[in-house]
Amino acid sequence: MLSESIAKLVQYGTTTGLTPECERNYTTNLLLDVFHEDDYEKPDNIEEPVNLEATLGELLDEAVKRGLIEDSIVYRDLFDTRLMNCLMPRPGHVQKEFWDKYKESPEEATDYFYKLSQDSNYIRRYRVEKDQKWKVDSPYGEIDITINLSKPEKDPKAIAAARNVKSGSYPKCLLCPENEGYAGRVNHPARQNHRIIPITINDTPWGFQYSPYVYYNEHCIVFNCQHTPMKIERNAFIKLFDFVKLFPHYFLGSNADLPIVGGSILSHDHFQGGHYTFAMAKAPIEKELQFEGFSDVKAGIVKWPMSVIRISGPDKERLIELADKILLTWRGYTDEDAFIYAETDGEPHNTITPIARRRGDDFELDLVLRNNITTEEHPLGVYHPHAKLHHIKKENIGLIEVMGLAVLPARLKDEMAELADALVNGTDLRATETLASHAEWAEGFLPKYDKITKDNVMDILHEEIGLVFNEVLQDAGVYKCTPEGRKAFERFIAAV
Repeated sequence: MLSESIAKLVQYGTTTGLTPECERNYTTNLLLDVFHEDDYEKPDNIEEPVNLEATLGELLDEAVKRGLIEDSIVYRDLFDTRLMNCLMPRPGHVQKEFWDKYKESPEEATDYFYKLSQDSNYIRRYRVEKDQKWKVDSPYGEIDITINLSKPEKDPKAIAAARNVKSGSYPKCLLCPENEGYAGRVNHPARQNHRIIPITINDTPWGFQYSPYVYYNEHCIVFNCQHTPMKIERNAFIKLFDFVKLFPHYFLGSNADLPIVGGSILSHDHFQGGHYTFAMAKAPIEKELQFEGFSDVKAGIVKWPMSVIRISGPDKERLIELADKILLTWRGYTDEDAFIYAETDGEPHNTITPIARRRGDDFELDLVLRNNITTEEHPLGVYHPHAKLHHIKKENIGLIEVMGLAVLPARLKDEMAELADALVNGTDLRATETLASHAEWAEGFLPKYDKITKDNVMDILHEEIGLVFNEVLQDAGVYKCTPEGRKAFERFIAAV
């Protein structure tokens, strides 16, 4: 059984191109060593295509049987990453292949690297496929919704074990380049099958990799090779444009650099990008703008529930100059009538979520105005999903949500299934704690529908969740899409 499973995994490696044919015996022996096995019997034939998930499952079950690992998701993930590493090309080989293909085209290079990141099981395709995804029409265009199921829940044993593990300082965080090849531990994922492409932006060394959870097509992460905090400043705009110049088919954006509106790891300078066009990028200009001294730069307010200034033109240096001016003005801007405060008690509140892309020969930059002020009524943030929406989305609104993709928690899968059953069967919507958390929302939309059946209930829930996310974005917008809100927005524009 072990011989057959090892042979299948090696065959998978050669078929995908992870493992050269000439390394078949070498790879087989590496895998035998992992299992402390001396004997091997080559099977007569291997059926193609090899199912990676099933094959790894067989090998993991064997490892449990032999007492090599505990039977838990965390230990199984650590071990199957170790197995995949036996198939992997070394980092230097991957980098050479990438840049050789880049000479042909940037797209050919990223196609190669993205496929490798999937074939290596660094991106676990079979988990990502379980994510629930759909699109919903909104007044601002078609927005994306996903219920994220690709991050496995830790089991109680692993949680208990993690408490007893010393908090390591290596790697400093999940974004540090030292993760490449790291074996992992119960409180840090294995990254032996992880590869990084070194790039230079703003004359400094950075790394290019993919997110293991790929919330959208070719979801990449670009990170500083130094463990240094994120900061939205002039240099951030330079870095964004340097990247989209290198990879013109990708967008690149940054989370904001303040808590609440940051939405990501603020301790390590990084960006997120990919080969995907979000609803916000498709949104038109609602009002053209002209900034003094920048007649050569196209500018406008984007028709979007959040407050977005879009600037574009062929000269990225001019865009950087204007973006920096807008940022510095916003950092110090207060408008009490609009409840915008640059700071309270010395705590800064204003920052920007920037997103860069190419449009033909032009560079384009979206500047999303953010503010993280809190009040007694809104302790999690005034410009944050309000309490009545927390049953669907309570988490911070970061870069990905800003652009029009709702990343919703895994709990909603089971909660929506329970709510669907209750709606179809006419069950008391306050019969359980879960149902009660969604009851007011459901009672609000029920009158819109003549009949709810098992055939249409999930479509209805998907539509209504989309409407909630639209409200989430409206809550997060510092200037509302109302006459008063637009007047306040224009007061800021005039101050730049």
